[in-house]
Amino acid sequence: MAIVTDPAASTALISNDIVVFGLIAATLGLIFWLASGPTPFWKKVFAWVPALLLCYFIPAFYNTAGLIDGENSALYNPVASRVLLPAALVLLTLSIDLKGILKLGPRLLFVYCMATVGIVLGAIVSFQVMAWVWPSAVAGDTWKGMAALAGSWIGGGANMVAMREVYQVDATLFGQFAVVDVAIASMLLATWLFLANRSAQIDARSGADTSAIDDMKARISAYEAANARIPALTDLMVIIGVGFGIVGLAHAVAAPVAAWFADNVAAAPQFSLDSSFVWVVLLATAGGLGLSFTRARKLENAGASRVGTVCLYFLIASIGMQMDFTKLFDRPELILIGLIWMLVHVGVLWFSARLVKAPLFFMAVGSQGNVGAAASAPVVAAAFHPTLAPVGVLLGTVGYATGTVVAYWLGQLLRVMAGA
Repeated sequence: MAIVTDPAASTALISNDIVVFGLIAATLGLIFWLASGPTPFWKKVFAWVPALLLCYFIPAFYNTAGLIDGENSALYNPVASRVLLPAALVLLTLSIDLKGILKLGPRLLFVYCMATVGIVLGAIVSFQVMAWVWPSAVAGDTWKGMAALAGSWIGGGANMVAMREVYQVDATLFGQFAVVDVAIASMLLATWLFLANRSAQIDARSGADTSAIDDMKARISAYEAANARIPALTDLMVIIGVGFGIVGLAHAVAAPVAAWFADNVAAAPQFSLDSSFVWVVLLATAGGLGLSFTRARKLENAGASRVGTVCLYFLIASIGMQMDFTKLFDRPELILIGLIWMLVHVGVLWFSARLVKAPLFFMAVGSQGNVGAAASAPVVAAAFHPTLAPVGVLLGTVGYATGTVVAYWLGQLLRVMAGA
């Protein structure tokens, strides 16, 4: 792995990857410190501007201004995409409590699954509608960007980045869909937060059964009181060891598996099964899921998912480094695709909730468990009641496990629809 780029290959002011890494780390640290609201001014700023968007676009600005050269940097590949991404997948799926999710009741699981179905149908419907009314909007590699966006809206940022790598989405196209992601998802989040304050009236009017929510509040409060702890150095070292240990194992296994598929399965290239990176992503996710059934899941009490999220934000910043900011808004029609997509999602969700008389809380957390994942699903859940925030975490982390697989197959379907 080259740590210092060849100065002759770049005209950027900073060509040393170690310096670039330090710049990105300092930038992320500053963004999150300001997002914490050290002054009333910054509280207001970050009430409107998501920190995630700045983590993507500030490195993009560095690249566009010529301060750094993201395309010729080793920070993204192999460091971020081949190491930090699979580590994030391991640590974000490690905490899944399938038994706990089942105890939440079948109606919540049904609404959550139908929210996922709504995302899948939304992608298909929006692509077809735009193919009829605005063919150029879905021409070329648009389907690849939609597959990446599906990864985010079914799982989260790690799944979106995974799809970006699997389908080799152009950095600028990826950035354009990142704008769609933040814009549409932020509108949806604001809608759920607005409705949360009126949930009692809405549930009463719809005749929804809210008894399961009261049971969840009592159970979650007891679990938090029994398991919360301040992480020790040993906890953090074990988290790092588990996460990156599985990454190393995934890389060791992925190469021969991909080679076997390339030699023995004729359709392997069509489904990217001859790509070692695809297998790294799948094996890392499977490793995290497997550990969620063991005592290793208790590492979440010490902050396993937070360590995974740190990896994720470095990954997002390193992707932004490759983007040409000046080309970001070349395709505003992609916002229309996102709007149609999300309207279908909400429509399917509303119909499903009415079908089983589910309360508004199930709709909101089921939707954000997909679209916002563990980053915003707890926020929506807490808007209904603070003790319900872990419910959003549980559903959000399920999305990390399913997002890559579902988005991958949805991408294959979109590829067929695009005739690619």
